[in-house]
Amino acid sequence: MFSSPLIQELTNFVRGIGIDVHAASSLLPANFPGLDIQHGAILIDESRVVYPGDILHEAGHIAMSAPSVRPALRLNPSGGEELSTLGWSYAAAVHLGLDPSLVFYPASYDGFGDGLVDLFAAGNYIGVPLLQRFGMAVDARDAVARGVPPFPHMLRWLR
Repeated sequence: MFSSPLIQELTNFVRGIGIDVHAASSLLPANFPGLDIQHGAILIDESRVVYPGDILHEAGHIAMSAPSVRPALRLNPSGGEELSTLGWSYAAAVHLGLDPSLVFYPASYDGFGDGLVDLFAAGNYIGVPLLQRFGMAVDARDAVARGVPPFPHMLRWLR
């Protein structure tokens, strides 16, 4: 469907966890060039995508949203959901064997993308408490007691 092997790999993963992805053109300006979320699906104008890793961030927003609000035209994440989207995106990159700088590139997050890579690499996992609350992942302390792998391993990808 997409000519970029990386975009295709990312969309295959996103579709595989149950999030719709559609090719689109002439998208209105959104947070990330060439990407939008509408009605619980990611729309991709491949010709305008600057950073393919943003696909994982947008998928994280859908994944973190309550099932009842996913079909909305637009999502309005809470602050906690936004932070958990960072953790979710990191876990997705690790799961796919991709460098986390794909999601947290230098220009991302107001120029703090490199800082986020460093935080996650040091085991300072942003967003894990809410991922754990939703049963999606488990922190290192609780993973031992539950006998499951800790974050960045995900128990499930959708809230």
